[in-house]
Amino acid sequence: MAGTRYAPDRGLTSRMLMTMFLLGLVYVVFVSAFFVLAPKWGAFALAAAVVFLLAQYFFSDRMTLFAMRGRVVSPREAPDLHGVIDRICAMSDAPKPRVAIADSDVPNAFATGRNQKKAVVCVTTGLLRRLDPVELEGVLAHEMAHVAHKDVAVMTIASFLGVCAGLITRFGLQFGLWGGFGRRGNDQNTGLVLLAVVGASALAYAVSFLLTRALSRYRELSADRAAALLTGRPSALASALTKVSGDIARIPTNDLRSAQPFNAFFFTPALGRGASVAALFSTHPPLDKRLAQLGKISDQLSRGA
Repeated sequence: MAGTRYAPDRGLTSRMLMTMFLLGLVYVVFVSAFFVLAPKWGAFALAAAVVFLLAQYFFSDRMTLFAMRGRVVSPREAPDLHGVIDRICAMSDAPKPRVAIADSDVPNAFATGRNQKKAVVCVTTGLLRRLDPVELEGVLAHEMAHVAHKDVAVMTIASFLGVCAGLITRFGLQFGLWGGFGRRGNDQNTGLVLLAVVGASALAYAVSFLLTRALSRYRELSADRAAALLTGRPSALASALTKVSGDIARIPTNDLRSAQPFNAFFFTPALGRGASVAALFSTHPPLDKRLAQLGKISDQLSRGA
């Protein structure tokens, strides 16, 4: 967060370092075991994962905007939205990102881009219709905190092991279903080796999945905290969270399903009222936990006034 006025978060830094350490440990063990069992498959999966993640790292802004059907808008096209972004930039001393709007009734927002120079902050038309300017400022400060934290780059790197292990598991299962598990003769050990590879890959994927989801949840809490302290209005962010979460629950299921692949990017996940997501698997903390943190920040600001 160098060069901005977003409040530093030691908890975020320590959590990132611990998660990265654990991911690195799992990665070393996984790769070492895999290359012993199946060096050719390992090289192929590693190369495929590297290509995929490099594309995600360098083109995440374009890919996400295209997938969400968002378009960059000028100050003339969206003066009020640009005005809010300009105020946040002035408060945080951060460079202005590109500003985009996605034509969707699902009320949400997201930030993408590997660094501040490539950053894009996008809001949906549904969000613009529902929030007042103060609430919108809180949401956009949250999204720009993600940019300041370099969350896209961090999560891309953190997800590398999961992508690699997922590819190996998928290719291994497909090869096994086509007869690889039942090899006989000179290749009698191939089936056992393949089964071991798929098992190790699935285990590595599961562990890395849980670790990256834990990191994702904490980065959301950190962005909430940074936005609340920057604007000095945690109640506005809490109001926006409550309003958006409640309205999302009333969005038709088909519309929510089309938005759910982007939950990791969103201000709040696109889940219906009846959805039940295990805490370990969620990209975002529970609403009550986010509101409780904002309530504590509000109390702290009141006592310090």
